[in-house]
Amino acid sequence: MLVYHGSNVVVEKPKILIPNRGLDFGMGFYTTSSYNQAKRFSINIIKRRGGQATVSTYEFDYEKAKKEISIRKFAKADEAWLDFVYENRREKYNGEFFDIVIGPVANDQVYRTLIFYEEGGLNKEQTIEALKARVLDDQVTFCNEKALLYLRFMNSEVFENA
Repeated sequence: MLVYHGSNVVVEKPKILIPNRGLDFGMGFYTTSSYNQAKRFSINIIKRRGGQATVSTYEFDYEKAKKEISIRKFAKADEAWLDFVYENRREKYNGEFFDIVIGPVANDQVYRTLIFYEEGGLNKEQTIEALKARVLDDQVTFCNEKALLYLRFMNSEVFENA
């Protein structure tokens, strides 16, 4: 399975970095199976940090990983996904930890819905209903060094005119 990482630099050797804020699936190396999503993210990140919009491509041995390490896969943005994302973003998650987490990404539109939920403007049922109307790309998060062993760097593409 191919996965992509959007950044402002080439990332040949992924690392688990401590984030400066709560992320959807907690600490980890974030990728997606959507090349276009990774490209959009790389363009957004250079606006904040500089550098060159870059998409790195990896081969992810999903079949081997699911036999050997713990993977949590969310098929859709449902109540379990919402609880997991909400707790991770608030840095309050204290449930089971996984080596890899796969599921919908909370893009900018979804993020606004989540903020409204966090602020009490929507209840859980209203939030899930609002999310059903969205077509969500996925994210594949490698949560520790052990998980990164299932990734193999293939190449990177730099976008000069991003």
